[in-house]
Amino acid sequence: MVFARLRAGLSRTRNKIRHALRSLGGDRTTAETLEALEEILYTADVGPLATELLDAAEAELKAGRLAGPGEMEAWLRTQLLEAVQGPDGDPLPLVESGPTVVLVVGVNGAGKTTSIAKLVHWLQQQQRKVLVAAGDTFRAAAVEQLTIWCDRLGADLIKSQQGADPAAVAHDGAEAAVARHADVLIVDTAGRLHTQKNLMSELEKISRVLGRKIEGAPHHTLLVLDATTGQNAVQQAKLFGERVPLSGVILSKLDGTAKGGAVISIGRQLGLPVCYVGLGEQVEDFEVFDPQEFLEALFAPGD
Repeated sequence: MVFARLRAGLSRTRNKIRHALRSLGGDRTTAETLEALEEILYTADVGPLATELLDAAEAELKAGRLAGPGEMEAWLRTQLLEAVQGPDGDPLPLVESGPTVVLVVGVNGAGKTTSIAKLVHWLQQQQRKVLVAAGDTFRAAAVEQLTIWCDRLGADLIKSQQGADPAAVAHDGAEAAVARHADVLIVDTAGRLHTQKNLMSELEKISRVLGRKIEGAPHHTLLVLDATTGQNAVQQAKLFGERVPLSGVILSKLDGTAKGGAVISIGRQLGLPVCYVGLGEQVEDFEVFDPQEFLEALFAPGD
């Protein structure tokens, strides 16, 4: 079931790759083979890694270690598997005592609210008691959406009026999480552009407040990135990481992109694992990222 959802979600990227792979068949020169490989890599939007792989492939072909185009697909899969980074074991390990605090950050439109709902559902499936703090007080719609999701999922929500201090909401959420013996507190934050310094400073304040209420908090900071933005997501991640230590990525909207290779470059360039991927609109359309399954779905023949 997991593989089927992943395969369906990657259909747009896979179809482009399969089309490009067809040009690797037959009797091709080294130059033609490299041209076809270049098309595959840039089609999938793997970023700077493309140059490294092209140089490596050229060296392998000239040395005779790659007999020809027919061996290129298997070689490419191996190289990409080495490059892509997924979670090392449990994507969201919990602290031994007290609530585990998860701070969720990202720009507006990245799918942050829906991703939080999916994460709540995933944790509930692990028999965890989850509490959510609606820290995006700048947008009434964000709080309303979280309220609807939490009502549906049966999760407690701490919220305040529009324009309230987000750090105060985080403070109240931390107190409630301790009092109600929650396993996990998820703190939403205002969707912000990574270039807005005042809003980015707010993230630092929220982190400080959480740390004063719960030792070691936030224990995880997950960045929600929109897969459809491809390499632009990498720059966002770099700038967010300058303000708060990031522990991993939730890659949303993977089902809507032809740039699925960005999953590979995010881990490669940032040293951050992709922990979860969003594959649709329903709360069930959310999976722990598995590099092996990802590549199998990316290269799977025909639909």
